[in-house]
Amino acid sequence: MEDLFGDYLGFIEEIKEFFLQLTDFILKNLHISFISFEKGKNVFVTSLYKQRGKLARRFMHTGMAGLVALGMVIAPVVAQEFPGRSVNPWEVNSPSNVLSASTDEMEVDTMISDKMRDKIIEYKVQEGDTVSSIAEKFGVSTDTIRWQNNLASKDSIKMGQTLEILPITGVAHKVKKGDTVYSISKHYDTNAQGIVDFPFNTFANDETFELAIGQVVIVPDGIKPAEILWQPLARVKQTTPDAGTITASGVFVWPTNGTISQRFAWYHKGLDIANKAAPSVLAADSGKVIVAGWPDGSGYGNRVIIDHGNGYRTLYAHLSRVSVVAGQTVARGNVIGQMGSTGRSTGTHLHFEVIKNGTYLDPIGVLR
Repeated sequence: MEDLFGDYLGFIEEIKEFFLQLTDFILKNLHISFISFEKGKNVFVTSLYKQRGKLARRFMHTGMAGLVALGMVIAPVVAQEFPGRSVNPWEVNSPSNVLSASTDEMEVDTMISDKMRDKIIEYKVQEGDTVSSIAEKFGVSTDTIRWQNNLASKDSIKMGQTLEILPITGVAHKVKKGDTVYSISKHYDTNAQGIVDFPFNTFANDETFELAIGQVVIVPDGIKPAEILWQPLARVKQTTPDAGTITASGVFVWPTNGTISQRFAWYHKGLDIANKAAPSVLAADSGKVIVAGWPDGSGYGNRVIIDHGNGYRTLYAHLSRVSVVAGQTVARGNVIGQMGSTGRSTGTHLHFEVIKNGTYLDPIGVLR
């Protein structure tokens, strides 16, 4: 009996020893495998690091192809989600089925951008072009093209010739020593304020409008001296009627009297009326003053803005004196200030604007 019990204990000890040895064996092998994995991982990572970026293009191409494929699959499903739409996007004719790849006659034309031009551009004369048609295409006068390109006559252009086109009707002037905006405007029979107001003319000093020798300035509506015009400009000097003499209700009356020195243009959103005598400025119609003075230091100088309560607002700028205050109501024809030359101004004048629901109108069209 004792021998049997001793054999049993011996068996148990052998089992324990077996499992201890097995555990030790497994742990050693796992440790070796882990070390091998770490070594392999380091090699793999090092390899990727050395080749970083080489597979980027392939990856991007694969990704884009996958997105395209996904789009092709879901596009018909998405199309069906729009009410009233039963068009299969894959049945729409391709552009090649609509536009022919060839035509019987090749027509070449230059597309003119509607964007406001800020500088002199070049234009190559095409078959059938005339000075008049080119002027109309670019919205300038024939004389503007003539003077800039020294044309002897309207028939002196030829196909393939390159012409310089100004951004607006007028003259381009290269500044010489002693030139000022005043001397230039006098030379070209226009007003200095137009040169200052053209937004793409720059000045060495914005306070005095000093010009740099050699720079080119655009002189709006300028006329070369001693020239017979091909296309007379519609800028005959006009004197306004006496302000406030018309009393009909709901009509804008002239805010002052003087000479119209500059008209409405895309770069000049109002009407300039000049008078060296600096007369009073009147409210063009009844309303409430919403701005009075020089609140922001802008080029308008002293100004008055009147809200007429019917979608219209009027602005009166460059005043030497303001006679009203914000919040005050005024009747049509009431004095609101005095003409002056404050702000970005070259001489005594009134800058008058009419705004309807945020849109600038040509004051000539509403004044009576």
